[in-house]
Amino acid sequence: MSSDGNRKQFWKRNAAKVPGSIQHVYGAQHPPFDPLLHANLIKAGNKPTPATPGKPKKATTFQEFESITSDAWDVGDDDDELLAMAAQNLNIEVVMETANKVNTCRDLKKNPQYVTSPEVSFASQSSPYTDGRLVKSHSEAPIGSPKEAAGECAALHRQRSLPHRPPVIPLVARMADQNTSGTPAMTEREASRLDKFKQLLAGPNTDLEELRKLSWSGIPRQVRPITWKLLSGYLPANAERRESVLQRKRQEYFGFIQQYYDSRNDEHHQDTYRQIHIDIPRMSPESLVLQPKVTEIFERILFIWAIRHPASGYVQGINDLVTPFFVVYVFEYIEEEVENFDVSSLQEEALRNIEADSFWCMSKLLDGIQDNYTFAQPGIQRKVKALEELVSRIDESVHRHMQHYEVEYLQFAFRWMNNLLMRELPLRCTIRLWDTYQAEPEGFSHFHLYVCAAFLVRWRKEILEERDFQGLMILLQNLPTMHWGNEEVSVLLAEAYRLKFAFADAPNHYKR
Repeated sequence: MSSDGNRKQFWKRNAAKVPGSIQHVYGAQHPPFDPLLHANLIKAGNKPTPATPGKPKKATTFQEFESITSDAWDVGDDDDELLAMAAQNLNIEVVMETANKVNTCRDLKKNPQYVTSPEVSFASQSSPYTDGRLVKSHSEAPIGSPKEAAGECAALHRQRSLPHRPPVIPLVARMADQNTSGTPAMTEREASRLDKFKQLLAGPNTDLEELRKLSWSGIPRQVRPITWKLLSGYLPANAERRESVLQRKRQEYFGFIQQYYDSRNDEHHQDTYRQIHIDIPRMSPESLVLQPKVTEIFERILFIWAIRHPASGYVQGINDLVTPFFVVYVFEYIEEEVENFDVSSLQEEALRNIEADSFWCMSKLLDGIQDNYTFAQPGIQRKVKALEELVSRIDESVHRHMQHYEVEYLQFAFRWMNNLLMRELPLRCTIRLWDTYQAEPEGFSHFHLYVCAAFLVRWRKEILEERDFQGLMILLQNLPTMHWGNEEVSVLLAEAYRLKFAFADAPNHYKR
């Protein structure tokens, strides 16, 4: 086989699936890589033999790109484990310092008078919930906005690169990030932040702007469910109205189920339902989504959303967006990790509440990014182009390196936009990322662009070390983030905020 043929076959096996290939629904019209790792990969036979010199065939149009790609959502477990060996973690002191400075910059910019209250010892607090839902005693919230000098804010904005990364920390030493049962007791700072959330949520009318400021740096697990519902616009700020709104919206959702779910067997809906049924087992974490009860819930949520949004219908990628909401709302009822929990053991009423709440909050999210999923997905194409222009301004070396080896941004960043980086990060990191997305204006649409840019530049050393098309594509589609936790996400968000601060109000800086 020719060199070009080898490259094409390799790309077909490794390219991201473009989720625009299924028919859309028109139903009811109603409301880091390192040399050691490389050696291991070659020994294990996971890196293909370099092709003879030659240029790979480029996809010059979106339709050509779509036609030459095949399904590669599932990354091999062996590859994941080998790549994870190279994952490097950030020095916690450096991380905290960087994140603290960015949080200070943000607070000073929005409200010069905003200063955190002194740290206090945590005392037992009554639950903010009125229905007896579980309140847990551990938290995964990161540090809050610190009291820093304004001069350090300006210094942070002048930074051009992320901090150094020391060698990998064993997973067992990072259990606090995963927030499993038996985690160490909360620090005084974490307890103080949880107390601030509880005080804010306990009032008769929650100040949503203050809630966003507090949530930007992460939300404690205990209060994340109600905070997400408030920040998404699903629940009203007025505490007295919340229960009635929940009852009405949950009844409305199950009314859709009764009215429309049987139509999944109709001829014009069969393709949609079949694709949903195929996609769900590919989602992460597998131990959760392969549970029959979870599969049923996800199928209902996705099918009802599809027939209520005929302009887009169901598109691959939307399925991933259910998982963070579902997991967070299960946390209202359990202490253990969802991946290790039999969801069917929950009471039926709890399952119904989790399902309806996940549907409505996912719908609120998609309302802001629906052009990502309409025909030919123009929203994603615009965002990928904007990412390319932004990276060319903030790191010309990386941009030119990828140009030299003819790596198109569409070939790797399409998935980053389509799945909101969920395929690139562990679920715990996605949930932490979404804390900030829901606190940031247009977080899932506008701010996500800067997160993607910061994420790409985060791997500049590894990118510049790759010297061929195949190596770059393997790296970009299998970035070693398996051991990431709150520290890495905090630094990623800090850099993204710096980029937004520098470029968002001056778009001509990155437009050609």
